[in-house]
Amino acid sequence: MADKRDYYEVLGISKQSSDDEIKKSYRKLAKQYHPDANPGDKKAEEKFKEVSEAYGVLSDGDKRSAYDRMGHAAFSQGGGFGGASMDLNEIFSRFGDIFGGGDFFGMGGGRRSGPKRGADLQMRLNIKFEEAVFGCSKEVSLNTYETCATCKGSGAQPGTFAENCKKCNGSGSERIMQQTMLGYMTSVVACSACRGEGKIIKEPCTGCRGAGRVRANKTLTVVVPKGIDNGQQIRLQGKGEFGEKGGPAGDLYIVVQISPHKLFNREGNNLYLDIPITFVQAALGDEISIPMLDGKEEKHNLKPGTQPGAVVHLRGKGVPSVRNNRNMGDLVVKFIVTVPTVMNERQKELLVNFNEAMGDDYKNHKKRWFDKVKEYFK
Repeated sequence: MADKRDYYEVLGISKQSSDDEIKKSYRKLAKQYHPDANPGDKKAEEKFKEVSEAYGVLSDGDKRSAYDRMGHAAFSQGGGFGGASMDLNEIFSRFGDIFGGGDFFGMGGGRRSGPKRGADLQMRLNIKFEEAVFGCSKEVSLNTYETCATCKGSGAQPGTFAENCKKCNGSGSERIMQQTMLGYMTSVVACSACRGEGKIIKEPCTGCRGAGRVRANKTLTVVVPKGIDNGQQIRLQGKGEFGEKGGPAGDLYIVVQISPHKLFNREGNNLYLDIPITFVQAALGDEISIPMLDGKEEKHNLKPGTQPGAVVHLRGKGVPSVRNNRNMGDLVVKFIVTVPTVMNERQKELLVNFNEAMGDDYKNHKKRWFDKVKEYFK
């Protein structure tokens, strides 16, 4: 016994490790050193035996307790337990339980299939710009699987029942012997008669042909929250595909696509609006009406001398936050000074007179600006 390594050291765990931690460590090491993953490697085979032996002791409450008290002596003659070591065939025969019946290096599954969650579904929903800002309700239709109304999901014809598989006695698995380079190996695979179900339906439901589910069109009401942005998703829990064998349904994810607006643009929770004003309004000032997204208008006093591209923020007139509707963005208004492209002679004469009346200070404004540019580059 003196030449054996400590079982906790073999699995790379501490004496305080939980059962789940022991199993997790063993699964990792068993996959690493499995003979099928290391053909012809004797060292890997010995490691595989070593970690399996350690797991066989530490996964058993009584054996682990004895080992903690007496060490390897607990499994020597007179120690109270039989030998802890196992041969490869014994180790392989236990893999179906240790690895949850899943496929392990081609060994196949052996555990009866249980409830299975339905698949998640995704669809797109096109809405208007205003609907995204103010919220709305929409009806959507989708084609998906639902529980068969005839058999209530059992797959058996009403009045009949699925029977336990006689070949596997309802376990859903069977053991088979396979010859490998290491000798005969016992592996656990899905039962060939019931395909791992554990039950056989002798009289399948005529409504679903034994599947327990059918394709159906259904209509759902989607509540679009205020402030949702383009590309964001709405999750409808349990509205996805039907779950199998009593498993929960999946979720439905609605991806929102927002149509652009003719006047307003959006960045985050702010709305942006360009408003054209005349040269006279910019110079003298004016009371103008600013359109709101809800169709109303708000008065605004345009200051005399407003420059082209000037911006004002109307606080709280933007988009509500989708997480907290009390947090509102701004409406950012940009003033665009329009210049007439067609003028009659009288209008041209008035502008020439205006320009003369402004004096040299106004006319030399552009010249002084270029002088500043030249000075900067010097």
